[in-house]
Amino acid sequence: MPAKKTPDATPDWNAVPRGFVRTYYQSVCLGCVFHTYTKQLGLSPRTAFAEARRYEPTAAELTSAHPVRPFFAAALSRCPYCDAAKRSHATFTTRRIEGGPATDATRRALVKSLPDNGGRFQVHEEKSTTTAVFFEWLDWLGRTLDLEGEDWLDTAAVRWLERRAPQEGWESAFAQIRAVRPSAQRDNGWEIAEGNLYLAPILYNEVLVVQYFVSRSHKAGGRTYQGRLTMIELMRRLRRVGYLQAIGADEHEQEDLLDKLIEHFTGGEAPVKLHYIVDRSDFLAKLKSVYSRYS
Repeated sequence: MPAKKTPDATPDWNAVPRGFVRTYYQSVCLGCVFHTYTKQLGLSPRTAFAEARRYEPTAAELTSAHPVRPFFAAALSRCPYCDAAKRSHATFTTRRIEGGPATDATRRALVKSLPDNGGRFQVHEEKSTTTAVFFEWLDWLGRTLDLEGEDWLDTAAVRWLERRAPQEGWESAFAQIRAVRPSAQRDNGWEIAEGNLYLAPILYNEVLVVQYFVSRSHKAGGRTYQGRLTMIELMRRLRRVGYLQAIGADEHEQEDLLDKLIEHFTGGEAPVKLHYIVDRSDFLAKLKSVYSRYS
């Protein structure tokens, strides 16, 4: 028998493999919202409250890197539009889960477990492709890493391996090691020995490719565990170690090889569903507080 839902239950977000979940924080200025409804549209505060409470933001509004009024970056202490203080700000927490074999079962169970609490959670989905999702992921990863530092190579490796083999405990593994190396003795998987993490060749070379993609526009070439490489140098290495042959990339033209490599990483233009779970609890609480001041 499933556990009984309680209004204030906390969902187990860790149940879904981390590599397929993105979390966004977007703020909305309720001062701007009430001003629009009451001053520009002429609604009473009570009607404005009811309209605002019914509003369900779109995925674009909640995840945009360049939000528009009344939305703004969650880190700001004053509204960039009307200068309202933080007591008029509400934050939406949005988790986007990529659909697929690695997440579907746990995501369905998670949605079923969401507490019934007066519209606290909003759930909807959008369609995309595996190629678009992969490049969005690369862009996000590049923006979250300090490419001038030394630690980002390991972080990039962990983030890819979390997607490639989500059942493994990669954060724990990387916390125990000094270096990451390819293993000539393993056809798949990984092991820790003598303070090093040894990855099967295909995993190791995929990590190099991701590191290259993330950093290639930072400076000349891309930085990897094997040093800074140009595209030609990377392809030569992948051919020499047999990686290109292993993924069926027999083309000799540079552009064809790159296309084949991207197809291998993304699965091509296969359709994928993106599931958005929006926590509206802060919005609902702050909305009631701001309404009490207007009324």
